[in-house]
Order: sequence, then C-alpha cells, then structure tokens
Amino acid sequence: MNARPSVRWGFLGAGFIATKALGPAVHAAQGAVLHAVAARDPRRAAALQPAGPTYGDYQSLLEDDDVDAVYVALPNDDHLPWTLAALAAGKHVLCEKPLALNPDQVREIADAAKVSGRLAVEATWYRWHPRTIRTEQLMRAGAIGEPTSMSSAFCFGNVPAGNYRLEPARGGGAWYDVGCYAVSAAHLLLGAELAVQDASERRGATGVDLETRALLRSPAGAAAELLASIDAPEQQDLTVRAGASALTWSAPQLTSWREPATLTLTRPDAEPIVERFPAVDAYQLMVEQVSACVRGDGEPVVTLQESLRVASTMRAVRDVAARTDVGSSRA
Repeated sequence: MNARPSVRWGFLGAGFIATKALGPAVHAAQGAVLHAVAARDPRRAAALQPAGPTYGDYQSLLEDDDVDAVYVALPNDDHLPWTLAALAAGKHVLCEKPLALNPDQVREIADAAKVSGRLAVEATWYRWHPRTIRTEQLMRAGAIGEPTSMSSAFCFGNVPAGNYRLEPARGGGAWYDVGCYAVSAAHLLLGAELAVQDASERRGATGVDLETRALLRSPAGAAAELLASIDAPEQQDLTVRAGASALTWSAPQLTSWREPATLTLTRPDAEPIVERFPAVDAYQLMVEQVSACVRGDGEPVVTLQESLRVASTMRAVRDVAARTDVGSSRA
C-alpha cells in the first residue's frame, strides 16, 4: 500500500513561535512537510529551512499551488485578513490563537471556510496535549462529580517596548494574548454555556489591558475565576473542584511542552490518583492531527464551534470589564 502524501505547509510569518515551536513541530511531524515560508525578512524565512521556496510577501505564498495548508503566525490583528485570504486561495488554515478578535470575525472565518471547503483551525495548542484530552474524558465521565468551581490563571511580565502585545490597534493586551487559554479551559471544564458575573481590567499607558480578571458562571452555578496578565510574576493555574473533590494539573499547567506532566484526582474518601504523561510536543501533535484532517481523517480537536464559544465569552468579559474602571499603570 502506498503511503498517503504529506501535507505541504506554508508559513505566513517567521517570528518567535514559528521559529521556536511550529517550525520544529512540522519538521518532526509525520504526514507533514514545511514546504514554504513567507516573511518580511528573507533570512528569518530561510532559517526555518523549508523544503521549497521562501517569499518576501504573504500573497506570493498563497499563490503557490504546491502549498496545501497555511499556518498564520502573525500579530493578532492580521489573523482575520490573512486567514480569509488563505481560505480564498484554496488553502486550509491553522491560525495562531486568538483566531479572531471578536465572535463576528470568527463567524466570518467559519462562513469563508464553508464556502471554500477548507479547514480553519485555531492553534490553541494545549488542547492537543494528552493530559488535556484525558481531562476532557474524565470530566465527561463524571470522575469528580458535578463541578462547583474552577480557577485558571496565566500571567507573565517584562513585555518589551514596541512589542505588538502593547499595541491596542494590533490586538494587544493580556486578555487576547493569554486570556484565551483561561476561557478555553473554563469551557473545557464547565461546559459550553458560561455567563459573565463580573470582570475588571487594569490598563497601561498604551491603552492595552495589562491584567484582566473575570468571574464566570455555568448554568448549574459553578464559578470560574480567571486571571490573565502580561504585567505580573509568572504564574499558571488550572484546577477544577466538585465539593471536596478536585482535579489539578502539574506546572506548567497550560504550556507543558516537551516535559513530563501529571494530573491528580483528589477525593475525600480515597487516596489521590495521579496520572502521568511522558514528555511530548503538543505542537507536533497538533500539526499531525490537523494534517490528518486536511487529508480527510476526522475533525480537528479544536472546532470552529469551540473557537466561537471562546470568542463570545471573551467579548462578553471585555464588555463587562469596560464598565468597571480599576485604574491604570504605565506599560
């Protein structure tokens, strides 16, 4: 039996994540090849070592008939236009998170994907980690009972001046950058429907939110406390509770990459159960699974329906936070 051909990937952008994570992931992946890279700096494009050409502009890559799928590795405000352009060019798309800056934009991408007959997938890479998949299975099976609360935090600091994360017009700020992890985790653990009970943000001198906090509620009354910051000591957290029972992840909870990981189930009437996961590259797993979907094998782990839920909750949090002034600080 002949092996099925590898999916030929083209990258739009050759920045930090493309160079550090996605480039190596595609090179290591089964059923995928990095065919072409487009970047403003040709040297950075060439450094990713594509099997085929490099381009100095993005549109030229989209016109390359040998590219099957495109990874959009651009600042947040470029996600929508270049995802739409890639779909219009007949390419499948894996786009960095957040897929878009509001739910209407996600709907626009979903419509374009349907018209083109191509996939559009948000690269929320932690969702492909085996620990995340196992957690989803355990929650569906009621392993700890009906959740009553959860917490998720993603914080870091020292964003350099001039970085797009500090530019409002480019989709900067903590909520878009790392809040999407917290909201994704809340939906993973508490379900599809979440209402915003409270939210606040602290803005910096450039106008971006340096920190956003949110309190969400599920229809059953479970509370989700979320924190995102790009102006705080490094911190990650993911814990879900059901009364005296809990499920927790070892650190780093949301960015476990090429290192062993655990999840721990704690119940009041039994010894803790610790499940261990060997070191994996979740970026590589994402590339392999999306490549399989491009070839017609199944549905992506992160669907457009999930991306729309996350984008809708993120927008609702921002709307509530905009009505709550907690001051500002210098970025």
